[in-house]
Amino acid sequence: MGWYGFPRYVTLSEKLAKAERSLKQLKKKDPSITPLIVTGTKIVKTWWGKSWIENLKNYADYSNRLGRGRSYIKNGFILDFKIKEGEITSLVQGTRREPYEIRIKIEPLDNKTWDEIKKHCEGKIESLTELIEGEFPKDLAEIFTRKGQGLFPSPKEIKFGCSCLDWADMCKHVAASLYGVGVKLDTDPKLFFTLRKVEMNDLITEALQNKSKNMLKKANKKTSRVIDDSAASKIFDINIDEEIVREIKPISKKNNPRV
Repeated sequence: MGWYGFPRYVTLSEKLAKAERSLKQLKKKDPSITPLIVTGTKIVKTWWGKSWIENLKNYADYSNRLGRGRSYIKNGFILDFKIKEGEITSLVQGTRREPYEIRIKIEPLDNKTWDEIKKHCEGKIESLTELIEGEFPKDLAEIFTRKGQGLFPSPKEIKFGCSCLDWADMCKHVAASLYGVGVKLDTDPKLFFTLRKVEMNDLITEALQNKSKNMLKKANKKTSRVIDDSAASKIFDINIDEEIVREIKPISKKNNPRV
């Protein structure tokens, strides 16, 4: 216990030691534990990871609190992190001995928004690789990240809870976990679509199907660049019908002596 009833200040080295002990214990109980590890100076590096973080920062309620979780990410305090349909669960080491349990719920992407986004993808995404690597036109990226109408969730679509005693709207353990989603998307962008309960392949399928339909329409449409027989006769001063008869007229036997 610290002075005047306040908890004793826990140094970074103490937290790191606790995190190391906790991780060893967790792995003994559950080998499938997956700690979140960040390498390098940047927390997120890919289009999907950066866009997740930028989307959260676009909302005032989150932008002021997300920074609290950055140090937890950098110091490796997220001991377990999992994403499944509509849910994120994590274990984050704090000041106490046992890690805190965090659960974040993300609402599914509504059907109307999803259908509109699929239509916008027509002819703009050629392959799943392009989508995963964030290699698509700028106007499509703007549609994906459109505030409140894109792929990314708004605060009203996010619900969270933590086992800590911090009564703030967003504690640093939740902030770290939300940041952690961006880190996870760096390595596996497909998890984003799992989280929002939509099929990633639908964007590619829709785009390719519409492209095929348009190609068939163009193939069946009569073009002015093809010259019909009457026009050809006038241009080249020939009678097409007579020329065709000449071509198919049988060869005379006199001109075809036996060998």
